[in-house]
Amino acid sequence: MTHGSGGGTASVEAVFREEHGRLLAALVRRFGDLDLAEEVASEAIEAALVHWPAGGVPPNPGAWLMTTARRRAVDRLRRDRTYAARLAVLQVEADRAGPAAPAGLDGGLPDERLQLFFTCAHPALSAEDRVALTLRCLAGLSTPEVARAFLLPAATMAKRIVRAKKKIREARIPFRVPGADELPGRLPGVLQVIYSIFTEGYAASSGPHLQRLDLAEEAIRLARILRRLLPGERESAGLLGLMLLVHARHEARVGSGGELVLLGDQDRGRWDRAMIEEGQDLVVAALTGGPPGPYGVQAAVAALHDEADSVATTDWPQIVALYDVLLALTPSPVVALNRAVAVAMRDGPEAGLALLDALAGEPLLRGHHPYAAARAELLCRLGRHRAAAGAYREALALAGSEPERAHLRDRLHACEAAGPDGDGS
Repeated sequence: MTHGSGGGTASVEAVFREEHGRLLAALVRRFGDLDLAEEVASEAIEAALVHWPAGGVPPNPGAWLMTTARRRAVDRLRRDRTYAARLAVLQVEADRAGPAAPAGLDGGLPDERLQLFFTCAHPALSAEDRVALTLRCLAGLSTPEVARAFLLPAATMAKRIVRAKKKIREARIPFRVPGADELPGRLPGVLQVIYSIFTEGYAASSGPHLQRLDLAEEAIRLARILRRLLPGERESAGLLGLMLLVHARHEARVGSGGELVLLGDQDRGRWDRAMIEEGQDLVVAALTGGPPGPYGVQAAVAALHDEADSVATTDWPQIVALYDVLLALTPSPVVALNRAVAVAMRDGPEAGLALLDALAGEPLLRGHHPYAAARAELLCRLGRHRAAAGAYREALALAGSEPERAHLRDRLHACEAAGPDGDGS
């Protein structure tokens, strides 16, 4: 048990990180109002910051926080009769809508946090609002922390979160887990929110750093919670496996000066083997017992990369076959781009470039710098340095983070120094 103000504060913050989502979900379920739940949860944390450093963290900190928050909520409702009446109406509507957590979902009643997952990722909210609300409510990040995660002013992010909560309130979006018949249609939205958080952590869209490890690790923590809450959902296993298999390489992706290190140049001895093994087990779970889902297939691709001793010994034919499956499941120009790169590794740069050129008219890829960078690399390998330099300039104009831009500048300079085109073009 930690004593002293500094250590006590750190201990409280650790507990808060672990308990926040559970506490908030329980309060929302009890009182039916996200704003009230957030306010009294914050007050309970403030009370803990006063009492715990001196007396120590209680044996059941979650229960202590819940009791304190519930008392604050009751006190507030007693003072504000209009507020209490509105919440009573919301509670009646929620009761009419059906049980908050349907029995029989994976063998029992899920943790109340599951309701927050589906509420924060409701399709009535915009994609950016879903991510912001998930980080605020389930990850326990403060509004300034969420703003920093996406390099936005705190005031802008505060407005975004307020807008999302207002939408929930005005649209009467229920705080409940979808029924078994709704779950297949709603779960992909929840998974996409978590994966969006991870993607920003894996490759920051802007800023001085290649990776945002705090975001990547928070996404993995959320995926672990979801996996525990829905153990029978194979795509939750696939998403967690995918993120672990990719995140296992994070230390090797960055050089000593913060520069980008490509897969072929990474020291594979620095990859996290325990994380890879866990990810591989999740791939098996994701691909067993029914048709594969998109995250399970992507996790299988990541597993093949992690199992190989080098880029040269990677099973590129199998990776191409998996991308064929993924294209059938989720037709997308980005998937087609990744498949083209894999084909280039299997069949040579000319074959890959032909596939990339066939995607040139895709609007989604025009602002997607990996497309221009992939074309540039294949053109360079074919000795078409002038065209490669042009593609690198295009990628450089689109890239966000400074390490990615620095890598593209280096490749551009190497192309320009290579001299005349090998094919005379």
